[in-house]
Amino acid sequence: MNKRISLLLPTRGRPTLVERFLRSVVAESTHPELIEVILCVDDDDIGSHGITFTQLSLKTVVVPRQTMGAYNSICFQHATGDITIAVNDDVIVRTKGWDDKVRELDARYPDGVYLAYGNDLFKGASLCTFPILSRRAWLPPAVAYPVEYKGAFIDVHLMDIFKRLQKRGHQRIMYEEDLVFEHLHYRNHPEALDATYTDRSRFGDDLTFIALREARRLEADRLEALLANTALASAPYPRRAESPSPGLVSIISLCLRSFLLDSDLPIKWRAYLFAWLVTRYYFSRIFNVT
Repeated sequence: MNKRISLLLPTRGRPTLVERFLRSVVAESTHPELIEVILCVDDDDIGSHGITFTQLSLKTVVVPRQTMGAYNSICFQHATGDITIAVNDDVIVRTKGWDDKVRELDARYPDGVYLAYGNDLFKGASLCTFPILSRRAWLPPAVAYPVEYKGAFIDVHLMDIFKRLQKRGHQRIMYEEDLVFEHLHYRNHPEALDATYTDRSRFGDDLTFIALREARRLEADRLEALLANTALASAPYPRRAESPSPGLVSIISLCLRSFLLDSDLPIKWRAYLFAWLVTRYYFSRIFNVT
């Protein structure tokens, strides 16, 4: 059975990039008739309201300005495909038959509990920049894309959930190096820097990621229950608790408690998150970058 694939695509002010991405989607696909694209655009981004592409099923959802987590959640709510991929407009698909490769990844786990991702030629295996998820494993009340994330950390959030499953004995992370969705990020392509990039806060989601640790643990509990085919009592999704920004010393103790001492995570992932987030915090403070 050829499953339908939904591409979740928030965009702002980049109709030309959207068209470039969609052309690559069609050019490299085997079954374009089984691909849908859900565009989420801002109500004040008039230039993106009229984006059309007749070679694919395209649905545009117009909303007030949102967070990146909210955009992806809205796209997910409108998706009808069996498989979802959260993508960006600054992407070019480089792999012939990419859609069949995605279906092959999905077929490895009929229960739908997995996190798959391809090679973005930027972060590579280290991060699921464009996460592939089975839609049925993330139906409400599950939350794949927390609205609290303004513009970053969604990929790290999902990796963390599945690292927890890995620590519990369920290896459900799949990286496919030959599935290339090239990410033309401005750090590799300086000419790509535009207002959509510069409007974002580089470090604005760090504390949110720390605050949502309990949410990730609960999502791992839910997925583990799916694997065991057991019912799990529905618990309210824990929202981010507003708290004072940590100081130069307290950030270390906060990350120590949140990551390095979290026995629900693999030790290498714990150590990585601890070192990475502390380093990011000091960088933002020393260089006064938000």
